[in-house]
Amino acid sequence: MEVVEKKQDGVCILALSGRLDASSSPEFREKILQLIEDGTKKVILDCENLDYISSAGLRVVLEATKEIKRNEGKIMLCALQDYIKEVFEVAKFDAFLPIGATVKAALREL
Repeated sequence: MEVVEKKQDGVCILALSGRLDASSSPEFREKILQLIEDGTKKVILDCENLDYISSAGLRVVLEATKEIKRNEGKIMLCALQDYIKEVFEVAKFDAFLPIGATVKAALREL
């Protein structure tokens, strides 16, 4: 999996591409938790090019969501492929994790 980080309007945007699974989730976990520890308060996970997410990937997203909320920040998903969005909905993550249609829409909501 590849993660491209950029900042826009005080928001950290992480563009994910490839597969977020058991083999790639430890590296992603380390990256996102380090960002939060370093004081990042607003994160958008741009999933436009995310092809697959496993339960290991979901656990990392859940852990990051809890950690950023503990630090009074916000995290949001955006640009999910239909089959990836369905995974988040089946897991009920959409109940506590906002999902935007595009990065632009997510930036407006954060």
